[in-house]
Amino acid sequence: MKEGAGTLSEIHQSAKKLLLRSRDGLERLERLEYSATAGIGADAELSFAVKKDITQVQSLCVEMDRIWRSIAAKPQRDLWKRKVEQIAEEAESLRESLDKYNLRNQKRMREARERAELLGRANGDSAHVLRIFDEEAQALQSVRTSARELENANAIGEAILSSIHGQRERLKSAHRKALDILNTVGISNSVLRLIERRNRVDQWIKYVGMLLTVIFLIAFVYWRH
Repeated sequence: MKEGAGTLSEIHQSAKKLLLRSRDGLERLERLEYSATAGIGADAELSFAVKKDITQVQSLCVEMDRIWRSIAAKPQRDLWKRKVEQIAEEAESLRESLDKYNLRNQKRMREARERAELLGRANGDSAHVLRIFDEEAQALQSVRTSARELENANAIGEAILSSIHGQRERLKSAHRKALDILNTVGISNSVLRLIERRNRVDQWIKYVGMLLTVIFLIAFVYWRH
């Protein structure tokens, strides 16, 4: 369990670093949100990076949750339970903040598109502006699609890890049962050999007793005559 605790501590440190990076990225997004010089493409790239980090933290929380449950000492198990729950809550809070930011960003893009359409109808030159926002909208959609694919890949990886862990536990259980059976067979063979030796000794004692009795009777008859 010492090795498991060490692994758990390492995963916990990695999750904290990812949380810190995600929080910093989210703060940068919020600072860029109303900046006149901020490009939507840059925002989308940073949003994808933050989403990826948060998803990885939640994946690590699943792994940590599996490990702390196997800790034997209850005080240490309760301590790690609180730590993992705190990391999971912070990751969920960051995910909610990121989702709110994305909704605001989509609303801002939609309003900008509507303004561009109004301006285009007013001066007859909206095609170029609309093309720019179409490209930006496509870039944001591509980021969202990549984020969903990443989440699906993480989910598949977690399922594979869980399946491997279950198979390993079943193999360990089967190995222990096989050893128990071998030990039981070994004990039974020893008991049988002991019983056989005891039977042979009893037979020898019986035969020797009978022989001594016959000799004693013969000697007694001769002595009387």
